[in-house]
Amino acid sequence: MELSGIKPMFGGHEKFVFRYGWLKKGVDAIKENPLVFTNEEALATLGVGKNMVRSIRHWCLAIGLAVETKESSLARPLKPTDLAKKLLLGKGWDPYFEDIGSLWLLHWQLTNNLVRGYVWNLIFSSYLESEFDKKQIQFFLEKYIEQAGVKTTSGTVEREVDCCLRTYVPSRAKPGVISEESLDCPLAELDIIRYVVDDNIYRFNVGAKPSLPVGIFGYALLQYLPSVVTSRRTISVDECVYRHGSPGQVFKLDENSVVEYLEALEEITNGKIRLQETAGLRQIYLHNSIGSDFDSYAIEMLKGHYEQK
Repeated sequence: MELSGIKPMFGGHEKFVFRYGWLKKGVDAIKENPLVFTNEEALATLGVGKNMVRSIRHWCLAIGLAVETKESSLARPLKPTDLAKKLLLGKGWDPYFEDIGSLWLLHWQLTNNLVRGYVWNLIFSSYLESEFDKKQIQFFLEKYIEQAGVKTTSGTVEREVDCCLRTYVPSRAKPGVISEESLDCPLAELDIIRYVVDDNIYRFNVGAKPSLPVGIFGYALLQYLPSVVTSRRTISVDECVYRHGSPGQVFKLDENSVVEYLEALEEITNGKIRLQETAGLRQIYLHNSIGSDFDSYAIEMLKGHYEQK
């Protein structure tokens, strides 16, 4: 995968996965004070320790709910993204992530961030085996990252792998023992990576995802399309299932599941996104009315999902 000048960053999470409430708390604080993360008051405002303050900042950026502005090269003030405003602020669509579809949305956002979610992106889109242990995935990542010309260390990659797996796999703390490390990330609810205790391996849960709404899949598809569509208005189903960064890869869907989502999208978009089969080749046809502004149409897709709730 070509990085095209993008420089991945590692370790900003401070080895913490994000918790329930962190993203909402972080975006609210940024709205009130774009420099909240640069002053000592952040500890009191966010109600966590210094390392967790840095971690909240990282996750807001990694999931695309905040961006750095260029007002100051030293302080690096932040501002909420349009998605954060619609999802979390005011009478947002789902400020407390009560809709599991929102967790799938966060997963999509994180795995598409090549700067702060690079290892997440590679694990979901570049590693094509269905199961692995930590050593296997670390070896793969180190080799891949080296070939991409990215400088890092074995210890850094190991910490990224640990954090990524804890993002999706429920902790196995001893009964009655609660530690900072044992608090699960909301994305563990997605059940997209499973730990097989007896074999000490991790396994992708590939196949249908009953909790993944059509509107969230549609948003992801529309975010993905610009990377494969240029002047053409068709895209093969295979490109949506198997290609790097595709919804099929990121959500770990099988081909039949992707086809079912595409059929549902044809209905809710009134044929603007249409599934066609010609000479045995299944393709998606995009109506000209979608134009080239996929981002706006993607946000409309999200709006449709949340407003029907």
